[in-house]
Amino acid sequence: MGIRALLSRPLAHYIVEKQLRWIANSRAIQEQWRQSLVTKAKDTRFGKDHFFKDIQTYADFRQAVPVRDYEELKPYVELILQGENDVLWPGKPAYFAKTSGTTSGVKYIPITSDSIPNHINSARDALLTYIHETGKAEFLDKKLIFLSGSPELDQKAGIHLGRLSGIVNHHVPGYLRTNQLPSYETNCMDDWEAKLEKIIDETISQPMSLISGIPPWVQMYFDRIRDRTGKDIKDVFPDFSLFVYGGVNFDPYRAKLFESIGKKIDSIETYPASEGFLAYQDTQTEEGLLLLLNSGIFFEFIPAENYFDPNPPRLSIAEVELGQNYAVIINSNAGLWGYSIGDTVKFVSLHPYRILVTGRIKHFISAFGEHVIGEEVEKALHYAMERHPEVEVTECTVAPMVNPPEGGLPYHEWLIEFKTPPTDAEAFAKAVDTRLTQLNVYYQDLITGSILRPLVITALPKNSFINYMRSKGKLGGQNKVPRLSNDRLMADDLRKGV
Repeated sequence: MGIRALLSRPLAHYIVEKQLRWIANSRAIQEQWRQSLVTKAKDTRFGKDHFFKDIQTYADFRQAVPVRDYEELKPYVELILQGENDVLWPGKPAYFAKTSGTTSGVKYIPITSDSIPNHINSARDALLTYIHETGKAEFLDKKLIFLSGSPELDQKAGIHLGRLSGIVNHHVPGYLRTNQLPSYETNCMDDWEAKLEKIIDETISQPMSLISGIPPWVQMYFDRIRDRTGKDIKDVFPDFSLFVYGGVNFDPYRAKLFESIGKKIDSIETYPASEGFLAYQDTQTEEGLLLLLNSGIFFEFIPAENYFDPNPPRLSIAEVELGQNYAVIINSNAGLWGYSIGDTVKFVSLHPYRILVTGRIKHFISAFGEHVIGEEVEKALHYAMERHPEVEVTECTVAPMVNPPEGGLPYHEWLIEFKTPPTDAEAFAKAVDTRLTQLNVYYQDLITGSILRPLVITALPKNSFINYMRSKGKLGGQNKVPRLSNDRLMADDLRKGV
């Protein structure tokens, strides 16, 4: 056993003992974080605007701090970008995590020196918890690969700016850097196709033991290795024993990914976001992810069915119930207050608090991590129709095609019922795709990185949507056709009429 594996065991024991202590006092820990966050931010611009000095109880907090999304937080972010200090959190952010927005395009999510440990220590603790439970630590002595974005950072208003994965790369502990792959130079490459080939060059002969990344990107890495070698991954990397993933629902990729590997290996699911590292899988034997209640975040939850009510209930961790779908609201030492991250979760355990990520609060597609929303779909369609004025659309919906029956790369399928179809269908589809890449940087990355092929339009017969809504008992009234979905239930029903 190597030195890393040997030293990891007492550290893992220490971390799990700390974890068990805060788990036993989860509700009190969360209340302590609420009080601490408010106290530290009381003299910031946000704290003054929301009377933090007068907040004593959670009821006071709910009254003072409204739930908001990025659009409503954006005026404060703009003040930071203009050079102002002490806006959302004391001082200035250490970083801005660049992520896809809705109406605003790119979002700039602050990461502060106080919130960095949430991102870094949580990833570390996920591995140490696994080591403590399973006793398996030898993977630390071999090569570890993290398929991530470029660690190169820009600057905006004197603040470092980049994708979350690139920011985190700068904080990988020194004891792991010597066996981390790919190289820094390769990781900085912009062209994903060229970068992937270089990653394979650097890793194919190495004793890879841990591979981490978003499942579709990892699958592409595996496919290229199999194309090059003609071998299963287990034969190329016989030491490969642990897969760490997050960012998208793993279920659509599970079968193909393990088929590519050629054997069953352990896996750890994580729940990282630009806004914070929220949860990780803390056991190989129980369902769900441990919600990180002692990591700089005060959590609130809104029942999903009430989210769009004028005054929805906001619940602390002490008030949640099993099996209920909740929208997640966070307040953090990154300076996010009453912030709706857009995700929904369901608790599968209250002792400890474990969750499943169930989706997004609004209709969306994120089968590959792209987070395309209805507004982006509608804007892209409108853009194409302006350039093809002969087109009239009766209705449309969009769904992912993860495993195309004809083979090739996956794609977004746009199912459109035209009243008047385009005279040049290929040009119309290209216009839609072009606009969508402009609206959503994640979708653009997937297209340029050859993870997805450009969207495919399927023209539906007349009355397809009417017949579909009728079949579901939702014809007329206030019922609306979902503009997009993250599965193919509706799309496959609609295609039956093609």
